[in-house]
Amino acid sequence: MPADHEPTAGRHRFTGHIAGVGTAGGTRMVLGAWSRTPHGPFADVMVAHPDGTRELIAPDQWVADFVSATYTFDRIRIAPVRVDAGDSPPGASPGARWSVRAGPLDWTFDVGSRRPLGWALRGIPRKLGTSLAFARVTDRVAPWILPGVRTLGTAGNGRTEWYAATDLHAIRDSVGSWAGRTLGAMTPVDPAPDFGFGSTPREPSLTSLTSTVVVP
Repeated sequence: MPADHEPTAGRHRFTGHIAGVGTAGGTRMVLGAWSRTPHGPFADVMVAHPDGTRELIAPDQWVADFVSATYTFDRIRIAPVRVDAGDSPPGASPGARWSVRAGPLDWTFDVGSRRPLGWALRGIPRKLGTSLAFARVTDRVAPWILPGVRTLGTAGNGRTEWYAATDLHAIRDSVGSWAGRTLGAMTPVDPAPDFGFGSTPREPSLTSLTSTVVVP
């Protein structure tokens, strides 16, 4: 990428996982843990605070610039974002424990069972699943299966983005704190945090996926 952090025009693909949970205290958290990207592996966290403030925690300026140009935030914080999924491949099996440390956020959760939709997603050929044409089809169906979820939309600054999910697991035993203050028991992601054109599933979930962003 150029030194000024501006991404080149064209398609930029990010493959990894998204985890989303709500909390009894009203904080909603969405983790992106990306293993293959134009910028190398990284993780970032989007936080919707109880007062509605939307905050991005990014590990460096490139991530902060790219993500904030694609989604909407009220505050951006650059801080180390560390994700540890233990000995299990991230999202690969129930029982894997994830630990997230991002600025003032400490968050751990366990991966639960594969959701029925996850079994269906695993049967979609990758080339088909990551295509824009397929995203146009799934975008019509997704809100009926997972209310609030979109797979295709217009992102910030004239960008277009689509998601190709390949697996879906429940999240269980999520515990989080912000600056040492406990965030409360895990709840559905409600209301939707409104970072972009779609939301993470309402029920706490870990999604395996590829996100494609087209920069004009």
